[in-house]
Amino acid sequence: MEHVSIGEAAIILGLSVVTLRRWDRSGLLKPVFRTFGNHRRYNLSDITKMFNKNVNSDKVIGYSRVSSFDQKKDLETQTNVLKNYIKNKYDNFEIIEDLGSGLNYKKRGIKRLIKMICGREISKLVLTHKDRLLRFGSEIIIQLCEKFNIEVIILNSDTEESFEKTLCNDIISIITVFSAKLYGKRSHKNKKLLQIA
Repeated sequence: MEHVSIGEAAIILGLSVVTLRRWDRSGLLKPVFRTFGNHRRYNLSDITKMFNKNVNSDKVIGYSRVSSFDQKKDLETQTNVLKNYIKNKYDNFEIIEDLGSGLNYKKRGIKRLIKMICGREISKLVLTHKDRLLRFGSEIIIQLCEKFNIEVIILNSDTEESFEKTLCNDIISIITVFSAKLYGKRSHKNKKLLQIA
């Protein structure tokens, strides 16, 4: 019977040592014994069973996003493109829709997507374009998917925009977000002034 250290067990499971210590305390995964130096030793077969439990489900997620309400029609188009592609290939799927700036990292849909990726709840992520995830930072989500063995499928990857158009869109996104924050702040001040008057 082969035994592994907590560090080796963490690498196999793709978890942190801190998580395994917490699992030990909660009884989720206990070491079979401790060494004279009080180091945890795990049974390799227990770790393998736990790893198989942690393997991704077969669920496929399609993610669509637009920046504002007046692009609602574009959101419907994206969603339909994703549905048509996914339903012809996979049975277990869901579409997550988001409405908000590509610079907003707190959108409900993106937060849910990240939680599902980290929880190994999905096997594939399908997008119409890479920038639908985030205007800046899509690479972070894609690397996270790689870490958890989730395949990322970008339907329109060969029709990427030119560098100039991408740069122009990025600048417009930044200006839009900062303008909204500035005018939102002014509006809040004006409301306070009206209440005082």
